[in-house]
Amino acid sequence: MREVTVERFVGATPAEVRRALEPSVVVEYEGSFEVLDIEERDEATFVTAGARGVGVALRFEPREAGLRYEQVGDAGPFDEMWTDLTWAADDEGTRVTATSGVGLGLPLAAVTDRVAAWKRRGELDRALARLADDLG
Repeated sequence: MREVTVERFVGATPAEVRRALEPSVVVEYEGSFEVLDIEERDEATFVTAGARGVGVALRFEPREAGLRYEQVGDAGPFDEMWTDLTWAADDEGTRVTATSGVGLGLPLAAVTDRVAAWKRRGELDRALARLADDLG
């Protein structure tokens, strides 16, 4: 498993960031999957998404100043994937940090997980850039 972290300043309050980062919006911001279904249960939000014949189920849980989500079930591109989104007030705006761990569970994990982490970093960069664009 490999971990990646990206962060970005967003010109909005932490409350505005929290309201903007609904689970379905997070998936859309990342840009790799289209949201197919959303279900609320057990104090969590489950998002089913898919693209190009690949499906994934994600379980989202709110945190004190953030959001955690992970791939659940047998379907999905990863053997294991989790992401923590956190935010904190910073100089008339908010500093948003995304940390994610990914593992493909394939042979040559040192290589395959590195490629998966590189792709995941791109998704997280894209998500935070879209968040910043939407909130100004």
